[in-house]
Amino acid sequence: MEKHVLALQLSQILGEEFNRDWIYEHIEIPKQEKMGDLAFPCFKLSPALRKPPQDLASELAPQLKHDLFENVQPVGGYINIFLNQQFITEHTLKQILTEQENYGKHTFGEGKTVVFDLSAPNIAKPFSMGHLRSTVIGNSLANLAANYGYETVKINYIGDYGTQFGKLLSAYKNWGDEEKIRANPLAELTKIYVKFHEEAKENTLLIDEGRHWFKKLEQQDEEALRLWRWFKEVSLEEFEKIYQLLGIEFDLTRGEAYYNDKMDATVELLKEHQLLEDSDGAKVVRLDEEGIPPCLIKKSDGTTIYATRDLTAAIDRFNSYSFDEALYVVGHEQSLHFAQIKHVLNKLGFNWAQNVKHISFGMMLQDGKKMSTRQGKTILLENVLKEAIQQASDSIEEKNPQLRNKETVARQVGVGAVIFHDLKQDRRNDVEFSIEDMLRFEGNTAPYLQYSYVRAQSILQKGGFKVDASNPFLSDEKAWSLIKQIRKFPEATAKAYKEYDPSQIAKYLLDLAKTFNQYYTHTKILQGEQQDAKLTLVYGFSLVLKQGLSLLGIEAPEEM
Repeated sequence: MEKHVLALQLSQILGEEFNRDWIYEHIEIPKQEKMGDLAFPCFKLSPALRKPPQDLASELAPQLKHDLFENVQPVGGYINIFLNQQFITEHTLKQILTEQENYGKHTFGEGKTVVFDLSAPNIAKPFSMGHLRSTVIGNSLANLAANYGYETVKINYIGDYGTQFGKLLSAYKNWGDEEKIRANPLAELTKIYVKFHEEAKENTLLIDEGRHWFKKLEQQDEEALRLWRWFKEVSLEEFEKIYQLLGIEFDLTRGEAYYNDKMDATVELLKEHQLLEDSDGAKVVRLDEEGIPPCLIKKSDGTTIYATRDLTAAIDRFNSYSFDEALYVVGHEQSLHFAQIKHVLNKLGFNWAQNVKHISFGMMLQDGKKMSTRQGKTILLENVLKEAIQQASDSIEEKNPQLRNKETVARQVGVGAVIFHDLKQDRRNDVEFSIEDMLRFEGNTAPYLQYSYVRAQSILQKGGFKVDASNPFLSDEKAWSLIKQIRKFPEATAKAYKEYDPSQIAKYLLDLAKTFNQYYTHTKILQGEQQDAKLTLVYGFSLVLKQGLSLLGIEAPEEM
């Protein structure tokens, strides 16, 4: 609120040349509280107004007056604003007590729909750490979108089609053992898939055999279909175990193969728009004007490629949901592919193509290299989750063996640690896999945040706190830093979704918890005057922390 008031006042003083949104974006938070609570750098105005920033600060500061502002000072080229602590403290705590779980929610997206394409593991392959990123980033973004007011549709677009399945079918016919696969499906299927690529280095005929089996699959060969359906069934059963551990649900799980009988319509549509061209026997859509390579629609042997399916899927999703945004949470190595898809949709005359967005992210690396199933270099997510839960369980047995619901808490803490280790990173950066860092239970981790929440709950319980909007409000300078952090929550959630960046919430929560723990260290909350008021502040902190963790897909245990 105070940033909006400051931006509005400055825009009114400065005139139309400097609009409110531009001013708002340039308002800063001073690193030191002694420099104020807000600051505006007049250096940004100086070139246009042809005045030194110091002079502009001195001219503008006296004109800024509002009940929210306790003091306004020109300092160098900055306007430093000290806020009315008592007014803002009372307003913030009253807002939290009134809104409860709705604090920090927005209505900007009401009446609009966002479709998410996330997770998307490949059948017949184990769920590796490489697929964790799409899963948890996409889930968090969907949570943020719902918090923003949007209707969300989460689609798990399973990789169940393509030439790799011809290779897998060939591998099964050569080395598959039905009993072993039924006993341990994904491990055995991965084993023969890796063996195929190893053998193909020496025996190039295997590649042709893989192509032959994929063609049989496309032609609805009975044996190829039976094996493919079996592989898919056992894979989905294994994936569901992972999603249950992560606490993630989807609105729709659909494989690429769903679009097999719908792609002809897309190809015909491309022909009608005279977009298809021959290229060495293949069918492509040229994108020379866009400065990128052509989009391959059909290979020279007549088989389709995943671009054809993605075009068909995008059209189907718009027809089904009339989405306002379609977000594809997929690694950055697919950037060219999604650029091609978007441009082809544009050429087809779909105005909604501009709202199709690729939300890219960096790779999960192992020893500085990309994980690869075909080379047998991958780390299984299920194993990492189980190890995290076990370490949490061991910690509970060591520190609090009498804890109730120990298994539930161990799962909440262990799984939370894995999710947070990913989401605290900027999604655009590569992440080096380190189980040691992931499972650390101190520092910038989910267990640190969860323990801060448990500490707050313990204080509230001991103090007999009850939610009451008539509770006396706080007059305590020690609480000011925490009030300001709590007050940032609505802005932090909005910004995180606008920039499609869950790491902003993760970093905000770390700052929030650190500020709370400093307040706890220096304040006797359950002693002295204003106990009810101090408990109201603790309640506000715990509510915001729990809400923030939920946006990341992490649970907040009541005890640890």
